[in-house]
Amino acid sequence: MPEPLRVSSDLISVLTEAAHDRKPVTGWTHNFYRYPARFSPQFAGAVIRSFSRSSELILDPYMGGGTSVVEAVACGRNIIGNDLNSLACFITKTKVTPLTEFETDAVKAWAVREVPQFNYRRDAHELEPFVHAAKTKNLSLVRARFIKKAVAAAIASLSLLPTENAQNFAKCIVLRVSQWALDGRETHTSLSDFRGKLVTTSVEMVKAINRLGIRVAGNGGRATVLNMNAAHLDESQVFAQMRQKVSLVITSPPYPGVHVLYHRWQVDGRRETPAPYWIAGCNDGQGVSFYNFGDRREGAADTYFRTSFETLRAIRRVMRNGGYVVQLVAFNRPDDQLQRYLVNMKDAGFQEVRTGASRIWREVPGRKWHASLLGKTHASNEVVLIHRAI
Repeated sequence: MPEPLRVSSDLISVLTEAAHDRKPVTGWTHNFYRYPARFSPQFAGAVIRSFSRSSELILDPYMGGGTSVVEAVACGRNIIGNDLNSLACFITKTKVTPLTEFETDAVKAWAVREVPQFNYRRDAHELEPFVHAAKTKNLSLVRARFIKKAVAAAIASLSLLPTENAQNFAKCIVLRVSQWALDGRETHTSLSDFRGKLVTTSVEMVKAINRLGIRVAGNGGRATVLNMNAAHLDESQVFAQMRQKVSLVITSPPYPGVHVLYHRWQVDGRRETPAPYWIAGCNDGQGVSFYNFGDRREGAADTYFRTSFETLRAIRRVMRNGGYVVQLVAFNRPDDQLQRYLVNMKDAGFQEVRTGASRIWREVPGRKWHASLLGKTHASNEVVLIHRAI
């Protein structure tokens, strides 16, 4: 077995500092949605600047909320982002799709004129066509029902916006504020607070997308978003038409044996609801194990490692020789699962690049209050893994 490759001490310092950065997620359009287990923008940006050049192609095969995609276009890179989850794709597309001046004015006018009219006095029959029964499960509970009616009114108002792009942007505003109002809340959110948050969030998000739009117009960064199983990436038309292969993969895959709700919110005592799919207009018919590569109750996580290997092989097929893969991964049982993951990487065609005598570990920042109650579990720590395609 060949000796592990090594990176310079300067690069180790850069990555360690970025991985350990504890500042709240901010900048560009990163705060458009709180996606579970999201990347640190500081880490993603440091990796992109350190391991790629402007002429090279980047891939995030499990992009989640699109942190790496936003950072890549902000750095003037071309990136392909992919995810199984249609909600992740909606969020990421919204984060990197600029508004025209016409669309900006329309969204601002919507926030001023329409938002104050979202209330629980609206006729239920009038709003019924905009309520999806299956996707609003548990939103009739005490802490959620008034917000549910306001969200239905918001969805009904989207047709007043002039373009699909403007409508999707307004959906994302409603999505972000509804998550703030409902997901994992210990206290009730009033309807007046909800409306006020919609207005202020509209202003903030419009400013953020316009700043990113100016940046991207100046540096030429471009994003392509795919919604597919990463095990079939090499079969997609996007890669078939590409004249170059991927030089850098930056990602955070699902964690073996770790339960993450990528497709649900928890409302009124942690009862699950698929409401984000209702608001975003996305389809979701999958269970938790689909998005996590396996059931957390499967102690050996064999399904996870089989699925992971299939995706890693497809990723290797779209990469050039010598390209880098930089990942943040956590493990439910790191003593044996880390080694299994490294074997998967080796068998898929990658050689580890070591960052010194020990790997870089970090505590996962921004955990939800009910997850933090569990303390420092194995799953609350991520490790930086660097590999090179051979």
